Amino acid sequence: MKSIIKTSLISLSLLLTVPAFAANPIVDVQTSMGDFKVELYPEKAPITVGNFLKYVKDGSYKGTQFHRVIPGFVVQGGGFDEKFTPRPSTFGEIVNESQNGLPNDEATLSMARTSNPDSATRQFYINLANNSSLNATPSQPGYAVFGKVIEGFKVVQEIAKVKTVTIPTTQMTDVPQHPILIKQIALLQEKETK
Repeated sequence: MKSIIKTSLISLSLLLTVPAFAANPIVDVQTSMGDFKVELYPEKAPITVGNFLKYVKDGSYKGTQFHRVIPGFVVQGGGFDEKFTPRPSTFGEIVNESQNGLPNDEATLSMARTSNPDSATRQFYINLANNSSLNATPSQPGYAVFGKVIEGFKVVQEIAKVKTVTIPTTQMTDVPQHPILIKQIALLQEKETK
């Protein structure tokens, strides 16, 4: 009996000394077509998540639009307001973290960039399908996945159904005919760092 109690006390003391696993950050993306929630993965993409959260916290995603909508591929936004005025890339370009093992699968959140792998700033996209062509390979960087829609993916799918046009003045294609705006991106919970 004493040995059982002793073992139980040792097990209890171990449980009390090991810190509980802190949940990943979650953001609520509020749009003119509805809301969805995204879980972020700072352990896999610390630079990318940190950069994204800076823009969330400074409030500058408010009033931006999903300016690129391609059914079966991606919904992209975060960089332009309703009049296509670019929002400033306040925090500069970040290092590409596409080799983190997270694939561009359906409902994942990734960073948009130019042909330069390390050029991502504030624009992001949501994969509407498993887009393996956007993944990194041993010889080539891909597009960095840093989160996943965990609630409200139907809203994203509805965004993907809107009619799109080409805007000659900006030479942008796949633009929703009626702007789909981000009202706010709110941080619901933040992972504690020690």
